[in-house]
This record gives sequence, structure tokens and C-alpha cells, in this order.
Amino acid sequence: MSHITKILLKIIMLRIRNKIKPEIAEEQCGFVEDKGTSNAIYILRTLIERALEVQKDVYLCFIDYTKAFDRVRHDEIITQLKQLNIDGKDLRIIKTMYWEQTAAMRIENNTSTFQDIKRGVRQGCVLSPDLFSLYSEIIMRNLENHPGIKVGGQNINNLRYADDTVLIAENKEDLQKLLNIVEEESRKKGLELNSKKTELMVISRKQESPKCDIFINDVKLKQTEKFKYLGTIISNDGKTNREISARTAQAKINFQKMKTILTNKHISIETRKRALQCYIDPVLMYGCEAWTISKHIQNKLEATEMWFLRRMHRIHWTAKKTNERVLNEANKRRSLVRTIRKRQATFLGHVMRRAKLEHFVTTGKFEGKRSRGRQREKIMD
Repeated sequence: MSHITKILLKIIMLRIRNKIKPEIAEEQCGFVEDKGTSNAIYILRTLIERALEVQKDVYLCFIDYTKAFDRVRHDEIITQLKQLNIDGKDLRIIKTMYWEQTAAMRIENNTSTFQDIKRGVRQGCVLSPDLFSLYSEIIMRNLENHPGIKVGGQNINNLRYADDTVLIAENKEDLQKLLNIVEEESRKKGLELNSKKTELMVISRKQESPKCDIFINDVKLKQTEKFKYLGTIISNDGKTNREISARTAQAKINFQKMKTILTNKHISIETRKRALQCYIDPVLMYGCEAWTISKHIQNKLEATEMWFLRRMHRIHWTAKKTNERVLNEANKRRSLVRTIRKRQATFLGHVMRRAKLEHFVTTGKFEGKRSRGRQREKIMD
């Protein structure tokens, strides 16, 4: 795609976005201003945490579409844009960009005949995210009046980041109904659910999670104990322990890959610390805004921080040096947990200042009664 075309499409995007934006629901966190994966992860984890607090099980279905972006129908997109009263000139340009595409296959020196492309949003096009969000929104609107989990009077039965969709319900009957609607409406729009990669999870405080038999076109879906959603592990016990363990393990793997730089005594320690902050910390702290940090987890994070520090200062594991001595010699204080807490406080400040879905799941009232005895630690604790 030429630079001039990109500039033109950027101008069109800015002109039509104000009309598309009101059509996108709060549950969509992908390609939306002031939202990202952190928002979607926070909403899901907080929803789970607070539902378990009032003794509710949470039934989730993680939907996987087969080549979702490649199956969007061009005529459907144009119809939806017309309904938004998009300017005729902008509409004609979009129509030309999508309806006058052709493609051919080349094998060595042989080329097939050119065929018209009638499906799929353009790869690398700045309009594609907005067009896909608008296209998928029509499917999800059919769920509005169906039960999910009520928070402060608001019904939440799905959460999305682009095509990464999770359906949310309080029991398997409601979850099956939601899935049936999504499957039917998706099929009408040319999208297909991948039954092999679509998985279920029941999150419960019980020792053994309830069994859940859910089907797509008579195909029974897999029920799993953990699922990686937007790069973070969701566990059927509702805790973040597995995710934090996976994060620390991955951070150590990345550290080992950069060992020649991070442990090089010919590079100043300050430069190596900045490299650690740039390349390792983002891996370790991804999604930390929604972590529940117990005393056990705090100790684990502090141990990980010391693991990095000892190797950067080339302190052998057989050296009998306490952590306090290592910190004194390095002229450093423990900062990892403090940094995570600061990020959580900053994120929570944004949540509390905005009347968005994140605010509802944080402050809204859940129906039900808390169990007796000591409660689990929560994100807010």
C-alpha cells in the first residue's frame, strides 16, 4: 500500500470514526481510544473475583473464529456504513478500495487468472480495525437482552478485544443460549466458530469445578482448567497465582536470552539496569494491573527481583550473601512490588474517574451473599 493511499485512508478514518464510535459497545476493548488489553483483563478478573465473593460460579466460553478478518463481507460493510449516513464521497472511496480488488496466484513463472476479492478487510489498512469492530458489533447486539452477570443493574454477558471474544454467564443453560445466538448470527455474517479451539471454563471456589457440557452444532466443546486470554492465564480457581508464576518464568527465560548483555561487566551497571527495565520488566509486569498480590506472591516477586540482581552483579549461587547485603553492595532498594503497586494505583485512578464498564465492575453491587469466615484477598486489598 502506497504512502499516499495510507494518508488518504487516515483522513477518511478520522472523518468517519466519530460516527462509528457511538455504535461500538462498552464490551469492545479492541481498537478503541483509551482502551487496551489491560482494560479487558482487568474487567474479566474483577468480574470473576467479585462474583466468587458472593458465592457465584462464573461460566466462560472463549470463542475462536476461523480467519475472522478474512471472512468479512464487503457488501455488508458498505450497507452498515450507509446506515450511519457516511458522506457519499468517503463511501465511494471505501467502496472502490474494497470492491475493485483482484488477486492471482503465482507459482514459479506461471500466474493464474485474476479473481475478484469479495471478502476480508485489507491487511495493514488503518480503516480495517474500525470496519471489523462495526461488522462484529451487529452480531453481539443480539445478546443485549440475554442474561449474563448483573453488576450494579448492568448486564454483562460478553467481553471482546477485536475478535477475541469471551461469553459470560452464571450457569451452563444461559451460556449455551448465548453461544447458540453468537454462532447463528456469526454464520449469517459469514463468520465461522472454530469448535476445536473454542473452549469452556467454570470458575468456582469449590474443590472441583462443576462439569459443563456445551455444544456447537452437536460438537462438544473442551472444558479447560486454564486458558490464555489476551496473553494472560485465566485459571478455574479465579486466582492470579498461575499467571504470576508464568510471568516470572518467562521473564527469567528472556533474561537468559540477553545474558551476554545483562551480565557483561564491560557495560556499566546503570546501562544494564535500563536494559532490564526496557526488555524484561514489560514481560514480567504485563497485566499486573489486575493482579492480587498476597504475602506469598509478594515474596515470590521479591525473590525474582533478587534473582535478576544477583546475576547482573555476577554473584554466584554458592556465595553466602544475604539479600540485604547484596542490596547494600548494589546501592539499591527493592522496587519491583512498589512499581507494580504504583501501576495498579494509577490504573485504578483512571477507572474511578470514568463512568465506564471498568468502573461498574469495580464499584457495582453484585447480587448474592458473602460466605462465612475470612474472605479471599482481592485486587483492591
